[in-house]
Amino acid sequence: MEDKLKVLILNGSPRKDGNTTVAIREMEEVFQKSGVAVETVQIGNMDIRGCIACGSCAQRGKCVFDDAVNELAPKFEEADGLVIASPVYYASANATLIACLDRLFYSTKFDKRMKVGASVVCARRGGCSATFDELNKYFTISGMPVVSSQYWNSIHGMNKGEAELDEEGKQTMRVLARNMVFLMRSITLGKERFGLPETEEKVSTHFIR
Repeated sequence: MEDKLKVLILNGSPRKDGNTTVAIREMEEVFQKSGVAVETVQIGNMDIRGCIACGSCAQRGKCVFDDAVNELAPKFEEADGLVIASPVYYASANATLIACLDRLFYSTKFDKRMKVGASVVCARRGGCSATFDELNKYFTISGMPVVSSQYWNSIHGMNKGEAELDEEGKQTMRVLARNMVFLMRSITLGKERFGLPETEEKVSTHFIR
């Protein structure tokens, strides 16, 4: 019997049960109906500082600041898919979420290739596309396939619960989750038959030499 697929969802909103949660719940229901284990962690209201580029994680194997980032690391390593969800602030993601992601992706040295990534954004009106692009960059620098939906992965609402009225946004989340399940299953089968893609020794080029 194959192991159950696992998805980790990071909710970057500081508001419990806010509009970002509306989007996440649409996805959670699809995952659960599909037999995928899902865990959602709300980090937008946590005290998470930014990376200071100290390089200690290279020796320690974890971030020097022992907070939620180090707690998330093993969950991320075990997960087949990662969903990053955030409200939009000044056409950017929540600052706490960015601080978390910078440190989480940089301090964890396990192979992230072929873990499936999906970003979800929520705004009153504008800034969704810029935030969506910002979050996807964590996946694309890590060899993680980015899953798409029927539209860019956004939902709209200002006051608490207004996103419930965005029927297209909610549908986009459900389609996203179904596509994510399909992609994770397909990658699992592909790895069993073909293994992971061949790697090369990494070349790092500095622009000043």
